Amino acid sequence: MEHAKPLPQNFVQRFHGWKATTHADNASWYRKLADEGQRPRAMVITCCDSRIHVSSIFEAEQGELFVHRNIANLVPPFQPDCGLHGTPAAVEYAVTALKVPHLIVIGHSQCGGVAGCRDMCEDKAPALQDPNSFVGRWLGILRPSYEKVADIPDLDDRTRALEQQAVITSLENLMTFPFVADAVAKEELSLHGIWYDIGTGDLDWYNGQDGQFHTL
Repeated sequence: MEHAKPLPQNFVQRFHGWKATTHADNASWYRKLADEGQRPRAMVITCCDSRIHVSSIFEAEQGELFVHRNIANLVPPFQPDCGLHGTPAAVEYAVTALKVPHLIVIGHSQCGGVAGCRDMCEDKAPALQDPNSFVGRWLGILRPSYEKVADIPDLDDRTRALEQQAVITSLENLMTFPFVADAVAKEELSLHGIWYDIGTGDLDWYNGQDGQFHTL
């Protein structure tokens, strides 16, 4: 593959620094991870946004979290077709093979994907409305939920509400997967929804009983 190039030098230097310090100081732990395989405590579905560092938020060690990232932390509804479904594949593996006891969906503030969906719904994003836009088609998962926030007059409040709707939508769609619904019914799996404020560091959790988010 002629277009593949060597890593940028700053990445190479950082790798060598990590290998000589963190890895060397915890060599037996890394060997244990390699020999015994992974047994994550939870699966986390979160956004691709580089500002969301899940391991830091929960002070998780390597091997504790099975993390899947996509645009706007969305889970599509169950569709047993012949398409390529990265997010459903990750969920299936986590639930049926790794048998994680918890599945956490984490949305966040200032989400570009959610803002893009908002703009599509308000006819302000022609590029995303192009049928050839992968991002636009993916954000279509969230479009039906826009109606729930459309009447909120303040732009920031409306966007935050849609960010939280992205979490709720994903939780609802997860339950359309038979293996997820079965694991939940057997109390082998718990679903959790979180909204993370990048600026303040606050976490709001979704209470399915009252349909509201509450700050931890």
